[in-house]
Amino acid sequence: MISIADQVFEELERDILSGVYERDEIVTENKLSEQLGVSRTPIREALRRLEQEHIIESTSKGARVIGITRADIADICEIRLRIEGMASRWAAERADAAGIQALKDVVDLQEFYTQKNDAENLKNIDTRFHQTIYALCGSNSMRDTLEPLHRKLLKYRRVSLGQPDRAVRSLDEHRAIYQAIADHNGNDAERLTILHVQNAYEAIMQREMEKQ
Repeated sequence: MISIADQVFEELERDILSGVYERDEIVTENKLSEQLGVSRTPIREALRRLEQEHIIESTSKGARVIGITRADIADICEIRLRIEGMASRWAAERADAAGIQALKDVVDLQEFYTQKNDAENLKNIDTRFHQTIYALCGSNSMRDTLEPLHRKLLKYRRVSLGQPDRAVRSLDEHRAIYQAIADHNGNDAERLTILHVQNAYEAIMQREMEKQ
């Protein structure tokens, strides 16, 4: 069973990372309690965890939304560049037939939503693709490290995948990674994943520069 505090944390984290709450916006326990229809106790616990994640900070007026900065994006992508390729290598070495089929199913769904230019579902499928690899790599430590980092780029991945050209390239990159894993080719899986993370980072930063 997921506790109320866990549910509140997940909802607030998702709303902050997707841009529902803007940077520098102040949120209070009372306001959130009214909005979410829960007592202040799980709100307080969720806010404490969000502060540990460094996406809010406490002030005398309430919790100030920090969200994810450009420096955070650069740091997250640098970390992913160094270790996510390893996750794909291990997935290629360890995945069984059922796991490979599960990854193929995700890629097939991604192709469907790419054809429809459905950015919201593409963002969700992108998450599933990477989560599946994290599961297939067979390392809980790797999974626990990478999943939060990938989740923190939620808003930026949705904007990036909303560009048809990037969505198509992302599909091609995912398909190539899948094939390397299906072939149990760890070298290619690692190399292609590193290239994919680099391309995704460049697409995100390009969009950020265009917004200036």
